Amino acid sequence: METHISCLFPELLAMIFGYLEVRDKGRVAQVCTAWRDAAYHRSVWRGVEAKLHLRRANPSLFPSLAARGIRRVQILSLRRSLSYVIQGMAEIESLNLSGCYNLTDNGLGHAFVAEIGSLRVLNLSLCKQITDSSLGRIAQYLKGLEVLELGGCSNITNTGLLLIAWGLQRLKSLNLRSCRHLSDVGIGHLAGMTRSAAEGCLGLEQLTLQDCQKLSDLSLKHLARGLTRLRQLNLSFCGGISDAGLLHLSHMSSLRTLNLRSCDNISDTGIMHLAMGTLRLSGLDVSFCDKVGDQSLAYIAQGLDGLRSLSLCSCHISDEGINRMVRQMHGLRTLNIGQCVRITDKGLELIAEHLSQLTGIDLYGCTRITKRGLERITQLPCLKVLNLGLWQMTESEKVR
Repeated sequence: METHISCLFPELLAMIFGYLEVRDKGRVAQVCTAWRDAAYHRSVWRGVEAKLHLRRANPSLFPSLAARGIRRVQILSLRRSLSYVIQGMAEIESLNLSGCYNLTDNGLGHAFVAEIGSLRVLNLSLCKQITDSSLGRIAQYLKGLEVLELGGCSNITNTGLLLIAWGLQRLKSLNLRSCRHLSDVGIGHLAGMTRSAAEGCLGLEQLTLQDCQKLSDLSLKHLARGLTRLRQLNLSFCGGISDAGLLHLSHMSSLRTLNLRSCDNISDTGIMHLAMGTLRLSGLDVSFCDKVGDQSLAYIAQGLDGLRSLSLCSCHISDEGINRMVRQMHGLRTLNIGQCVRITDKGLELIAEHLSQLTGIDLYGCTRITKRGLERITQLPCLKVLNLGLWQMTESEKVR
């Protein structure tokens, strides 16, 4: 007796459909009634984010999403009121409005008129018309928010951060990339330095301050004092911070990842401060810090030997610095030394000899290395990615 797929229980069909790509899940629902019912089982759509163009009214859209248990939405283009989404999805968990350039304070204000307790993630990146007024609405009605993306929202000021610090105590991740008006005062609000006005976002674990040019070492002092749970901190392109600021960060025992890329005032002294503290970093990026040299590698070997990822692109390091570092860094998995033009085959031989756990290395622009050095690197037992330029040599393309 042959068994046809139509004989399968709906639960088994749903299990099979769960492995399909999102587009294919929609297609199988159009085959027949039995498949549609199985395809609409909530387990099939678990974790799926609906990507929508809101152009015209579609009365069946949100009931269909609700029936499948979809609670995460990305709006690709917004030509209708945002309130149309909020009213249609009573249990929405994640709302991605990134790049919706026409979203205004007025439009957001009409959408957020009552508490939305289910919303945990809100992405407003590159919504350039959004100002502090919208942050007031968010702080008032989205008190359960855990992730807030504001990268590129260049009209936000310290007042906006005060509102966030007042209303969003559950926030765990905050992205403020290129919010150019922010200063030490705003960071103080987040860190709870103005308790009379706002409690602060003391539970923050991830904070991105990339390209916030007005920040100084005082901001780092605020972070170290108030945000004791912080695990990831991105300060790349913050030209106002210096070695003295890193002294404040050096005792943040919860910090695991620190990005100082293109921080022009960071030197070997700052790396010394980090290494002499109580940090337990697993990732450090000091790429394009042109005052970082071989002495920094010695400090890293002494006090930051637990690193799994280290980026030193375009730093003034040489084979001598590599020699001082690799003997203590046996757990390193990723090493980026692209455009370090003083590195030669000798440095690669040292890496190959001591960093046996390395899975990825960037050598783009290292003009003094030859095929001999590359042959040593490609013999690393765990190596999966070797970047030599705009293309990558993968494990199956190793130099013979």
